[in-house]
Amino acid sequence: MADKKIKAEILEREYIIPLRREWRKVANYRRTGRAVKTIKKFIARHMKVPERDLSKVKLDIYLNQEIWFRGRRKPPAKIKVKAVKENDVVNVTLVETPIIWKFEKLKHSKTHTPVQTKMPVEHKAPETEQKSEEEKQEEKEKSKSSAEMKAKEAKQEAKAQKHTTKAKDPGFHRMALKK
Repeated sequence: MADKKIKAEILEREYIIPLRREWRKVANYRRTGRAVKTIKKFIARHMKVPERDLSKVKLDIYLNQEIWFRGRRKPPAKIKVKAVKENDVVNVTLVETPIIWKFEKLKHSKTHTPVQTKMPVEHKAPETEQKSEEEKQEEKEKSKSSAEMKAKEAKQEAKAQKHTTKAKDPGFHRMALKK
């Protein structure tokens, strides 16, 4: 029973969306924007988004880059996409990613790796707590880094103070203005 509910919530389809008929209706400098709206409207209609709410249709960044690749005056005439509907939100991606965007995806995944956080350590009673060498070293590193941060902040503050303008004396006038 639970498997059927999960399958009912996730719907996946591929479409070839014709864009030319819609983007030719507007001025040439608005064509790519209209193409994006056309994709969203098409997906909302065919994936049965409630009330055809376009804010529930999310385009992948690489799909967006592919549409805007030739500029705002020359969008593609048609595009092949894959739409995945989870609950009411539809995520739209390219079916066949061009080589240029494959490299971009790889580069993006390397630079945006998730930060690994340490699990909180349970503290023991102070009498029974024995600090290991690693904990002592970590404390030293923390104190060094905090000292470095304070030094950087002090430098930035001094620099900001140096560049602040001083109030001008109201009695001061340029000689050329006096007659």
